[in-house]
Amino acid sequence: MGGLREVAAPFVVPGPSGVAIRGSLKGLTGQDERVLRLVGGLLGSLASRDLKVRCAAGLDHDSGQWAERKRAVTGQSSSRWAGSITKATHDQWALARRGQSAYIHSLQAGIGMIARRLSLPVGSKGSKGSPGGYRSRQEWFAKSRRLRLLEERLERERADREAGRVRVVRGGRKLLRNRHNLQAARLTGTGWRERWEAGRWFLQADGESGKRWGNETIRVSPDGEVSIRLPAPLAHLANAPHGRYILACRVHFRHRGEQWADRIAANRAMAYRIHYDVERGRWYVTASWQIPPVKMVPLEAARSGGLIGVDMNADHLAAWRLDAHGNPVGEPRRFDYDLSGSAPHRDAQMRHALIRLLHWTQRHHLSIAIEDLDFQAETTREKHGRRKRFRRLISGMPVSRLRSRLTSMAAELGITLVAVDPAYTSRWGAQHWQRPLTTNTRTTTRHDAAAVAIGRRALGYPIKRRTQPPPQHRSDAAGHRSVQATSGILGREGTRPRIPGPRTRSAGAGCGAKAGNQGVPPSGSWGSAHNRSEHTAEHESWQQDSCSVPRNGPGTARSWVRHS
Repeated sequence: MGGLREVAAPFVVPGPSGVAIRGSLKGLTGQDERVLRLVGGLLGSLASRDLKVRCAAGLDHDSGQWAERKRAVTGQSSSRWAGSITKATHDQWALARRGQSAYIHSLQAGIGMIARRLSLPVGSKGSKGSPGGYRSRQEWFAKSRRLRLLEERLERERADREAGRVRVVRGGRKLLRNRHNLQAARLTGTGWRERWEAGRWFLQADGESGKRWGNETIRVSPDGEVSIRLPAPLAHLANAPHGRYILACRVHFRHRGEQWADRIAANRAMAYRIHYDVERGRWYVTASWQIPPVKMVPLEAARSGGLIGVDMNADHLAAWRLDAHGNPVGEPRRFDYDLSGSAPHRDAQMRHALIRLLHWTQRHHLSIAIEDLDFQAETTREKHGRRKRFRRLISGMPVSRLRSRLTSMAAELGITLVAVDPAYTSRWGAQHWQRPLTTNTRTTTRHDAAAVAIGRRALGYPIKRRTQPPPQHRSDAAGHRSVQATSGILGREGTRPRIPGPRTRSAGAGCGAKAGNQGVPPSGSWGSAHNRSEHTAEHESWQQDSCSVPRNGPGTARSWVRHS
């Protein structure tokens, strides 16, 4: 089939490489909050300075400059705080580089799409896969100006990437822009300042194996006592030996608490981060650690007993169980979620839908097949033009978050994930599976058919169903067969040419004594064959044989036997 891109092979999704759990700090005193704010503000200012130095170094940064940065921060805090700060700023610079690369790819996609549409005549219609020309000369002119603007941006971003320059905002660029439009962000000046300062605090420390309870800087005991090693300028605020400050409250980790306790009892590395939620007015501590890579199940073993195909949509997950041969089993399932409202509400909805899907999969002891989606190149307004609702739809789908959550939750339950190429799954699924799976008691949706297509691709079978058997006769009454002629053969949809001769099962075309008289006489002699005195039809009787069944399809003739 020409014009279709090559479909990548399915693969088993690797498991997560780390775990993070969170607990709340309830019962903090006023002095505790004061100390946390002072420590966070001091270390945050040091992190901002170090980030400036790291961004200025660019691509010329090496281990010597890293050591120099760490010595500069150590003099104002401690060696362990300095190690955490320099590592965090380097990771932030690397993240900005990845974001810069993604932005360059987005600009290239937009420029290519605009250039293509500008080359088409104004008002020309597009196909389903690509848009046509612009609607009017005014729109064409506006897009030509935007093309020049995007080309300038692309040239500037390429120059910054070659030079190693990145633009990073500690606290978040979105929050920084909200400062200029507080009414739209529903914030006050004081509220925005509190969020800005809390977002720029730095209260996180990496763990170290072999040290007491896995961390010397922020230490959490097995009974939940939290103590912090204060930086040198704030050492006078310590309430415990060795310049440490012990909080008045205790923290409890409800999720994975036993794993956390086992790790700190063995003095294994444990990283902690203390942060403040301005909306709720609460302090939290997050514990994280690395886990060994999970042994991946071979692809053949993952799909040996069948699997469950899952199609992700804007408001639900469509799932269907398939056996080892790629046949749908049972009824389709639908797991709804609502992505409107606040971010915590959306996260809860997503987790609830995923856990229902995983529990259903666990009962059947199967794997899950899901699409390897990536909408970064699909959300541009250059490709979808004025279809704003569709752009908002695909932009609002939390594809990366769903993928990360599903990977971690499936690994916890021991469920294998198989990722497939998303090319043409919805289209081909609806074409080949939606109508055959629809019955009087079940209405199969396009998303259910896409789930079947995803599952078949993960199993290694083609999405198209097997070739249908031939019809009861060779006429066109039974409709067009699924496999008859390729798309490149001209006239494949036309009727078959008529073959002269009798239409019987025993005699072929052109056989028999009167075979030449069975056709239509030439023009001007219609009926002459029946008006001749020597014709056998005038002297002998004809009747239908009881053993010969007539074929009543259009374009066919009846079979008759002569009796003397």
